[in-house]
Amino acid sequence: MKVSRLGAFAVGAALAFGACNSGATTAPASGGANPSGASKGTFKIGTELPMSGAETANGEPTANGVKLAIKQANAKGTVPGYTLDINVQDDAVNGAHDPLQGATNMHTLVADASVVGVVGPFNSSVAQSEIPISNAAGLLQCSPANTNTGLTYPPDSLKYRPNNADKINYIRTAAPDSIQGPAGADYVYNDLKATSVYILDDTETFGVGVGDSFAKQFEKDGGKVTKRDSAPKSTTDYTPLFTAAAAGHPAAVYLAGTTPTGMGLALKQGRTVAGFESIPFMGPDGVADLGPGGTKGATITVATAAAHDVYGTVAGIHDLPSGSTFVADYTAAYGGAPGAYSAAGYACAQVIIAGIAKAVAAGTTDPAAVREAVRAAATAAGNKFDTVVGSISFDKNGDITTPFMSFYKVDLTAAGGKGDWVYVKQQAFTDPNAQ
Repeated sequence: MKVSRLGAFAVGAALAFGACNSGATTAPASGGANPSGASKGTFKIGTELPMSGAETANGEPTANGVKLAIKQANAKGTVPGYTLDINVQDDAVNGAHDPLQGATNMHTLVADASVVGVVGPFNSSVAQSEIPISNAAGLLQCSPANTNTGLTYPPDSLKYRPNNADKINYIRTAAPDSIQGPAGADYVYNDLKATSVYILDDTETFGVGVGDSFAKQFEKDGGKVTKRDSAPKSTTDYTPLFTAAAAGHPAAVYLAGTTPTGMGLALKQGRTVAGFESIPFMGPDGVADLGPGGTKGATITVATAAAHDVYGTVAGIHDLPSGSTFVADYTAAYGGAPGAYSAAGYACAQVIIAGIAKAVAAGTTDPAAVREAVRAAATAAGNKFDTVVGSISFDKNGDITTPFMSFYKVDLTAAGGKGDWVYVKQQAFTDPNAQ
């Protein structure tokens, strides 16, 4: 959820809470002296994100959103008498997110008694491996970016909670693929006026799922899927797939996956095949990373000049509440604009911090008890949290009750000629799978 390059919004300063890889490390305390004096103790927020290699463009800006929330909360003394810190975990292996590494990292976070909530993961396949571990430990996970529908909707969601089927510990601020796929399909058919499409997915949980929901809606709209292929992230040459797909003369391409799992390379190589030189390419948020040209691992950096006429969705809002200082604060702290899910990461941290503050105010200071209080507060339907993305709450499945989708396109003349994603529009949705 790129908050962006447009003018900003107001962060509700108080964290109001309405009651009605390898190389994982613990980061040093994140900024700001506690105004109340000497700290009585430390509570940590874990981050479980892909932080290296081709995934840097996704994980690092998201983690920075969390770090900024912690730094500002410490400076304001949001949890009186206590210091907030961060435990940073990296699930990227050889430059790409890895579910097994994610599971290892989650065991590490669970074992750190001072960790009372986790922001992450970024990728849905990693979430599938982590939720059973965090659920068994009663540790809250708030994902700013997971979109696979089955992570929250039964019956699929129940298999991730085998021992605590009725005890939710996973929430997300991103709209699910039951919205993202159809939203992309409508955009291709209605806005781009393309009535036929070639779909390429990366074989992963996210890519297959969003590709399925895109295809279903595109055909419902009246369009035709001329061909669909699947290619794992180990693929180095996509040209044979595009050469075969050219026979169907598609008017557009939907890249169902992420740039680190090959979709950026597919875009670059696909443009070299006759019939694909100038037609629009569309992708979900795994492609629309909103990183400008030159950003390590970003779509525009990988595809270079081939990134023209590329469109994408991000599963959250672009326009934050009026008066926010988030963009200015983030830019001042990290020397660049926020990433696609920086604000969502900040919002997840705010939900966790609000739970900590409420628990401490009620006299609960034992880390295990605070961990449970944070989980219970965040997952209780009806509880509202004032965050950088607005007032939010979560339904009984853990999904945000106000899902948004934002749309972007690449402008290769932007960012001083380096190329950048530019905002097109945002739209509120009602999730068709909501129960």
